[in-house]
Amino acid sequence: MAFLFMIPLAMLLSQCKQNETRMEQPTTAQFVQKVMVDSVIAKLIKQSGEANKARMEKGVNQVAALWTEKDGTVRDFENFCLKNYIPAEDQRLKVFQHISANFESFFGYSNDISLDLKRSMHLDIGDLLDIDQVFGAYEPTAHFTDDFFTNKIGFMVGLNFPCYSLKEKEDLGQKWSRQEWAYARLGDVFIARVPADVTQKSADALTAADNYISNYNIFMGNLVDDKGKTYFPKDMKLISHWNLRDELKANYNQGEAGLTKQKMIYEVMKRIISQEIPDSVINNPRFQWDPYTNKMLKDGKEVKAEREPDTRYQLLLNNYIAMKAVDKYTPMYPTFIQRSFDAGMELRQDQVQKLFTDLLSSPEVKQVGDLISKRLGRPLQPFDIWYDGFKPRSNMDQDKLDKQTRAKYPDVAAFEKDVPNILTKLGFKPDKAKEIASHITVDPARGSGHAWGSQRKGDKSHLRTRIAKTGMDYKGYNIACHELGHNVEQTISMYFVDNYEMAGVPNTAFTEAYAFTFQKHDLELLGIKDNDPNKDALAALDNFWMSYEIMGVSLVDMSVWQWMYDNPNATKEQLKDQVIKTAKEVWNKYYAGVLGVKDSPILAIYSHMIEDPLYLSNYPVGHLIDFQLDRFFKGKNFADESIRIYSAGKLIPQIWMKNAVGSEISIRPLVEATNAALKVVK
Repeated sequence: MAFLFMIPLAMLLSQCKQNETRMEQPTTAQFVQKVMVDSVIAKLIKQSGEANKARMEKGVNQVAALWTEKDGTVRDFENFCLKNYIPAEDQRLKVFQHISANFESFFGYSNDISLDLKRSMHLDIGDLLDIDQVFGAYEPTAHFTDDFFTNKIGFMVGLNFPCYSLKEKEDLGQKWSRQEWAYARLGDVFIARVPADVTQKSADALTAADNYISNYNIFMGNLVDDKGKTYFPKDMKLISHWNLRDELKANYNQGEAGLTKQKMIYEVMKRIISQEIPDSVINNPRFQWDPYTNKMLKDGKEVKAEREPDTRYQLLLNNYIAMKAVDKYTPMYPTFIQRSFDAGMELRQDQVQKLFTDLLSSPEVKQVGDLISKRLGRPLQPFDIWYDGFKPRSNMDQDKLDKQTRAKYPDVAAFEKDVPNILTKLGFKPDKAKEIASHITVDPARGSGHAWGSQRKGDKSHLRTRIAKTGMDYKGYNIACHELGHNVEQTISMYFVDNYEMAGVPNTAFTEAYAFTFQKHDLELLGIKDNDPNKDALAALDNFWMSYEIMGVSLVDMSVWQWMYDNPNATKEQLKDQVIKTAKEVWNKYYAGVLGVKDSPILAIYSHMIEDPLYLSNYPVGHLIDFQLDRFFKGKNFADESIRIYSAGKLIPQIWMKNAVGSEISIRPLVEATNAALKVVK
């Protein structure tokens, strides 16, 4: 997963609702009334002419919507606009360049501070102390919005570089120059005034959730059945849900023994979801646990066990409370749901939901499920949403893969040293591979791993992956390949983009897509070739099934957030019941008929729901983008096209996709390829 730099919430609110020339007014009366706004616009037209009337009107309205009594009188507002409006384009460009350079410095150094303060939380470098979480929760940019409206820079930006709605960007953006796009992106920065204490409380909630998930380990060698038998290596410690899921995937080629392990992991997941898991077995090697009977044992004898006290759902509720506290300061996007989709993803929620439900409802789902059942030689189980048998690695000996990766990468330094070689194998010219690798550093992760990008040229992107004392096992290596994809994207979209304000990607689904592409090459990078003539068909089926799995999880995530908004006074117990109910409802609608079991809660296991609010939709959208990009890369130089495509920077999603591959984000290419694959794969 890409770990997002916690920039101020004003930056996350990347759009404003407008008609062609006016910002929508907040529901509460604004301090500067329409009559004064119209008067200022008239005076500006007289002072500067009508050459840029639309921009002028938009800017004055944006400043008026955010101006409060503490900023000055209405006469002060008028004087500010008349004095600070920039009619000349050459002067406007110079001002933009100075602002952009200063923002790169500000956000770059803030990112450095945040990285350092979270170091003990994120890296496996010793004991994690209570004080580390306090430091990790500190948000260096918490006062950004307050400070930059107080010193009037926020108003200067809004007046001269006003924001555009998503619809305006869709309608106008195709004809915009790169500089016009950069102006629009600068305009996205100052559209809300979230107080520093509210921003900090959001950071506190997210950090607490992140810390909880990063330390949610299950000691697999301590799991027993009713006969006291263990099935996993004694030293195996897996984080929920990522490592549990990956271990489940790794057992598809292990016959009955593998199936036994998968069933046990599924029971562990259900206990986590229901919070029936004994609190004392979480991240604790001192007890044995039978997840089937939920008995906790010490030296083979049952001991009293208290269940986890719904901590999982309290943290989810805390995130909702923190995000809801922001709502009243963001009148253009008055809910976190709107900020996540319309503003963050720049894709409407109804668009995203339709992509998901169309694929989930497609007849190909049942056909692929039947094919998986035949390949397994048994009826499907709920955990088969993670079926991994279409990948080349599915028929390989996991122990041999572990042995190979541990020998190749005994520590993080060995992986970092090999990054230029990895990039060269993927088609990057040696000098370009070396250049990109020089901007990436590798760290030992306390959690499952993540990628943290730089925020200014001169800083490095950080690849964090979990690695044992015995070396990097295959799971860790596979995750490291995924995170390396993020880092390469982060480097291209920072260093190869023509303008700092355009640095990045349209939304995190686009960096996930690139990370998926890297992850798919993991065996090839180890020197293991795939000579299967049906590999393209298998790849289509694999992408389809992964999309099917995560789209349902995303629907649960969206539905739960809507429920929290509809039930703002809910308790953690009520929230837990609702999450489980929603997971079962989505399961019964889209999965039970394919996997043959009703009322499974498994869609609620994802840790993202707790630590990364409403992030999950980026994954399935990323799968769709990944598939379209993968088809486009065929017959072309992957490295050259990667640089061309990702150096486009932060356009809106559909324009980015059209420029990249010639078409918008769609399920059609994947569904058509899946249909064709079903005819050749047995």
